Amino acid sequence: MRLGLCKEPRAPWRDARTLACSDYPDIDAALAAYLGTTSIRPRAACFAVAGPVRGDEFRFTNSPWAFSAATVKGRFGLERLLVLNDFEALALALPALGPADLAPIGGGTALPNATMALLGPGTGLGVAALIAADEIDGRRVALPGEGGHIGFSPQDVLEIEVLRVLGSPRVSNEMILSGPGLANLYGALAAIEGVSAPRLSPDQVTARGMDGSDPLARRALEVFCAVLGSVAGDVALIYGATGGVFIGGGIAPRLLPMLPASRFRERFEDKHAQHDYVAAMPTSVIVAPTPALLGCIEKLRQAGT
Repeated sequence: MRLGLCKEPRAPWRDARTLACSDYPDIDAALAAYLGTTSIRPRAACFAVAGPVRGDEFRFTNSPWAFSAATVKGRFGLERLLVLNDFEALALALPALGPADLAPIGGGTALPNATMALLGPGTGLGVAALIAADEIDGRRVALPGEGGHIGFSPQDVLEIEVLRVLGSPRVSNEMILSGPGLANLYGALAAIEGVSAPRLSPDQVTARGMDGSDPLARRALEVFCAVLGSVAGDVALIYGATGGVFIGGGIAPRLLPMLPASRFRERFEDKHAQHDYVAAMPTSVIVAPTPALLGCIEKLRQAGT
């Protein structure tokens, strides 16, 4: 959980801290711990949560936490509390990201004021887009969703075998393109090759694959990059992302040493009749440390807070 404070919506955030959700029983305890480190008492807040946003009750997709916006607002004396999907916040942050915040991975040049698409493997697979809603004032609107739960579509014989091994009862893209998915992929490849392999955490698969100490982990990362390219290309087609496609989440930055030489761009562009259309779209990995906080600030600005 990343937290920060800002004096006003157009000001940069300050006192940014990262808290482990597992260290606190609920969001109230985490907020109390954070606010206990500062004398500032915010009058408005914006929360970006991993999961669907509707009504007053919110439940995190990959955490046991749940909360009522009205209860949190009253408990901490807030005049306003906005809640949005975490990838909606990340999408809203995209225009504020500069060259130092992005690592380009091929493609052409983004068109100005065009739709941007976003996906990111982490604890799950988030998907969103940012569209220009008003050409006069430049206001943009983020379109979140649950695109990570779209069904996985294998593109070669090995991926068909991965689908067969994982396929009960349905395999979503998130079951491969996420931290848990990377561990799933490692186990599936071991089963396909008929070898005994230890149960590894996502961090262990990544570390062993990147340093070359485990050939099976390396193959898992190669398949991961290829599938990421295919799904990113599909997302680009869905949104018409001529403003660029951005990869967020915690996994992609760790794969930067291998992504450019992987099959990521090949698979991104492999869209048959639409090859030239997507080939012109640039793809970048977000390397900024806390980009979603920028999106929360933008949401507060749009709300006139």
